[in-house]
Amino acid sequence: MAEPKSFRCVTCGWEFAAWSVDYFCPRCGFPAGNLEVLYDYAQVSRSFPKPSGFSLWRYGGLLPVGEEHAVRLRAGGTPLYSWPAAAEELGLRGVWIKDDSLQPTASCKDRGTAVAVAVARKLGRKALSCASTGNAASSLAGFCAAGGIPCYIFVPKNAPAPKIAQLLAFGAHVFRVDGTYDQAFALALAASQEFGWYNRSDGLNPMVVEGNKTVSFEIWEELGEVPEAVVVAVGDGAVVAGVCKGFLELKEAGLSPRVPRVFGVQAEGAAAVAHAFDRFRRGEPILPAEEPAETLADSIRVGKPADVVKAVKYVAKTGGGFVTVSDPELLSAAWELARKTGVFAEPSGAAPYAALLRLRKEGVFGEKDRVVLIVTGSGLKDPQGVTRALPEPPVIRPDLQSVREVVEKCS
Repeated sequence: MAEPKSFRCVTCGWEFAAWSVDYFCPRCGFPAGNLEVLYDYAQVSRSFPKPSGFSLWRYGGLLPVGEEHAVRLRAGGTPLYSWPAAAEELGLRGVWIKDDSLQPTASCKDRGTAVAVAVARKLGRKALSCASTGNAASSLAGFCAAGGIPCYIFVPKNAPAPKIAQLLAFGAHVFRVDGTYDQAFALALAASQEFGWYNRSDGLNPMVVEGNKTVSFEIWEELGEVPEAVVVAVGDGAVVAGVCKGFLELKEAGLSPRVPRVFGVQAEGAAAVAHAFDRFRRGEPILPAEEPAETLADSIRVGKPADVVKAVKYVAKTGGGFVTVSDPELLSAAWELARKTGVFAEPSGAAPYAALLRLRKEGVFGEKDRVVLIVTGSGLKDPQGVTRALPEPPVIRPDLQSVREVVEKCS
């Protein structure tokens, strides 16, 4: 573990002593004053990461808390699959799928949760809370169950049933809010302040980004170097911010000579971060960033992204950008990804593939590029969302002739 050097406001640059403040800069407020965690990068060991273990704790040299505070659920250590057929079809040097759906609660949120829960234990906090469209909530519920810690979850009432089922199975205290995700987020923040809960919510707690960044460490380690580009879905902005921070820190610590371009993907109907990035490139203020959010991809259905400043600034530092895709493109990508690779992703998890097709068509990627697509959540999280518009399988008589008739129709 590397003890943080300080916490710094991403807007005004004011630095705070590590652990002197939980969430945001009191001068800039929230969300402008989100905090980033800084380390003494010159002191990061050249043996980084630790030579043994498969969890994210092997990257302790760039984490704010040690494994001794972690609960027993493993986070990290997910596979990186080569997809040569896609590389050949698209004329790229290489395409890989980083399947982060293979986490304990089936989404990438387990990375941020593992670190946030460990920090809560280090700080002696007795209960945690979270606002979520579903994945971060079920992640926190699972890790709190493993640690015997009470947790209080706020989700919009239309969160998918499988995600609600996880929350209930893990024994969380669940509040289904009759409103949007953004309203659930505001209520979770107010309730956490009222009752003293440590709030894990994406975009609020800087420790979440510290866990999220470990996916970049794994990509770097598994490939032996960083790729030319990485693509990931964006909701609140905390995941893409973590992806960027991981690669930027590898370069800062002298472990990589460069960073890949990172591209965030949003649905066309929920693109507040992408629009904020456009304003930033025009020299306009990043905030406000509050818009209507309508998309079938519930995991990225966010109209008021909490980590927008960090996401925009970090993506810009990598030389990457943002792309928006339609809901039909999301569904098509999820179906194609499943049929061609065996990776069953929820619509937001398949968003990077939809973005890859568009970015290649637009000439953003070239034949020398190696691209990694991060699948953030399992299709089992929202099976109805993935399978909508697909035909129902036929019902047949229990005899071989019925099988033969169907086979002949499919030929």
